[in-house]
Amino acid sequence: MHLAISMEEAVELIPDGATIMLSGFMGVGVPDGIVHALAHAGKRDLTLISNDTARDATGPGPLFAAHCVRKLICSHMGLNTIVQAQYASGELDVELVPQGTLVERIRAAGVGLGGILTPTGVGTRVAEGKEIVTVDGKDYLLETPLSADVALIAARSCDYVGNLAYMLTATNFNPIMALAGRTVICEPEEIVPVGMIPPDLVKTPGVLVDHVIKKTA
Repeated sequence: MHLAISMEEAVELIPDGATIMLSGFMGVGVPDGIVHALAHAGKRDLTLISNDTARDATGPGPLFAAHCVRKLICSHMGLNTIVQAQYASGELDVELVPQGTLVERIRAAGVGLGGILTPTGVGTRVAEGKEIVTVDGKDYLLETPLSADVALIAARSCDYVGNLAYMLTATNFNPIMALAGRTVICEPEEIVPVGMIPPDLVKTPGVLVDHVIKKTA
């Protein structure tokens, strides 16, 4: 883990054209500060991996409003009108992935697997162009791992060595995405001394975290 960095330094670590993972579920558990900072910086041609697009002004919404995203990989985009318009116009390339498959593809990248086998999507459009593997007479789709240049995650608490704790449903995709980003940037609500987070509440060990965004007034 590196020392805590400013929001401006975090934004500089994400170049145009990067692939980023963004945690959250319908705006809950999203690192909102860096989302807005990236939008304000005018980043371009990002590939975004996220469970959903929330609504126009929440979650990853500001990135679409600022036209930062070129490709989206997600499981749901139906409540964000900006995303719908950009997809309809051809500005945004979208890959829809069943939610369970999405999280397992991310986990596969994080733990070094070559892919996963899932029955979800067999016999549907989801299967188009994908390899089908038969095991014990049952067909499965071979789904490839999903990794990212940068994983942007949110935490309730972070200690001085980067151990992270999350709060309730805000946990969602954060621990899994922290496994699959080549660089992991966390935006915690608080940074506390080592020992302040009970060991059994640590869901992401500090060895996985590269940078922590320090709060400013």
